[in-house]
Amino acid sequence: MNDQGTLEILVHLAYLVAAGLFLFGLKKMSHPATARSGNALSALGMLIAAVVTLLDRQIVSFDMIIIGIIIGSIIGALSARLVKMTAMPQMVGIFNGFGGGASAIVAIAEFYSMSSGESAIPAGTAVAIMLGTIVGAVTLSGSFVAFGKLQGIVSGAPVTFPWQKTTSAALFGVIILLSVLLVCDVGGAFLFTVLILLGLVIGVLLVIPIGGADMPVVISLLNSYSGLAASFAGFVVNNMVLIISGALVGAAGLILTAIMCKGMNRSLGNVVFGAFGTGDLDPTQAGTQDAAVRQTSAEDLAMIMAYARSVIVVPGYGMAVAQAQHAIREMADLLEEKGVDVKYAVHPVAGRMPGHMNVLLAEANVPYDKLYDMEDINPEFARCDVAFVLGANDVVNPGARTDQSSPIYGMPILDVDKAQLVVVVKRSMNPGFAGIQNPLFFLDNTSMLFGDAQKVANDLVREIKEA
Repeated sequence: MNDQGTLEILVHLAYLVAAGLFLFGLKKMSHPATARSGNALSALGMLIAAVVTLLDRQIVSFDMIIIGIIIGSIIGALSARLVKMTAMPQMVGIFNGFGGGASAIVAIAEFYSMSSGESAIPAGTAVAIMLGTIVGAVTLSGSFVAFGKLQGIVSGAPVTFPWQKTTSAALFGVIILLSVLLVCDVGGAFLFTVLILLGLVIGVLLVIPIGGADMPVVISLLNSYSGLAASFAGFVVNNMVLIISGALVGAAGLILTAIMCKGMNRSLGNVVFGAFGTGDLDPTQAGTQDAAVRQTSAEDLAMIMAYARSVIVVPGYGMAVAQAQHAIREMADLLEEKGVDVKYAVHPVAGRMPGHMNVLLAEANVPYDKLYDMEDINPEFARCDVAFVLGANDVVNPGARTDQSSPIYGMPILDVDKAQLVVVVKRSMNPGFAGIQNPLFFLDNTSMLFGDAQKVANDLVREIKEA
């Protein structure tokens, strides 16, 4: 065997090792206790894949690559240090967009490079180029719209217009037609440029009609798109490890999307085309705003908690906005010192991205065995003395069980209303992402504690120490 053959075998072995690290890393990332080591394994696999690819392709000059690594490392380090945990969903959205955009650029560059030659682009490669370009462009523009919605730059309400679905379907048909023509080597660079632009437009049209209530699903779906775009790019440049890693990300994203949809008892089609979560109060329920609510104080609640047998903390986006996770952890520690059993109930779609609450609680070093999924914790609420709800709204709305006219009817929720006492911490009586009022706030066993979640938690810490 010559040196070239030996080198090729070594490259494939290295790719096999990288793919194995991706698989093991992905498996470990499925549980909070092993997520960090899983992330490290996956990063190691990507490092091996990148280094081997650069050496295998025999790049003469590494100047631009080194500059790119330096710039990217600086941006990544600054982002990791400066971006607040409350902005993590937006950051994930941006990363999805950049991933899709990078894959699209690879496909676009290969098209212009190969089309400038004398021979036609092979049909298989041309199909991969079209798919990589379209999916990458959709991911890029769609992710930036999702970022805008999460950041408040774009309205979180669904943005719709007459004939929107028909327009999107027509543009999608045009994209298919252009792709077929380009694969058949008809039209050249002009039609390809039109295809890129239409891909970007479709990305915008797919995301703007989706409301804020469905942002966790959108983030997960766009993550899947970015993986698929990377896999198509792998076919374009004939890189096996890029195909494998992209397929893993795409599959994982789709599985997570399915889990999130199940958590809301809705189909993916309903999420994408349902225009759900306007952020405006349902006029049929507006009258409930005038109903009386019971209020409590940090002093009274601290006394109740200190002598309770069990407390279940239900984190929501309000905790994320206030960055109250550390104060909540301190409060829980104090209660446990007094013999109180403290658990955390985590709904699969709480917050604005998959696993949002898990990430925040992990940052505060909350023990993993204290975090319970919805199916495991729901039977505990009936035996719970205090359900302490921090900014959660739609995921604790009992109307999902009883009100067939509610847009969230049938969505699995946390059964906090079954607790002996429910205390809800909110800044105001404004509705959640779904844009509907929550009858939980007006139940006889519910008390409202208005204020910033971090301030409330700090007040509770002080009062519990004195109790």
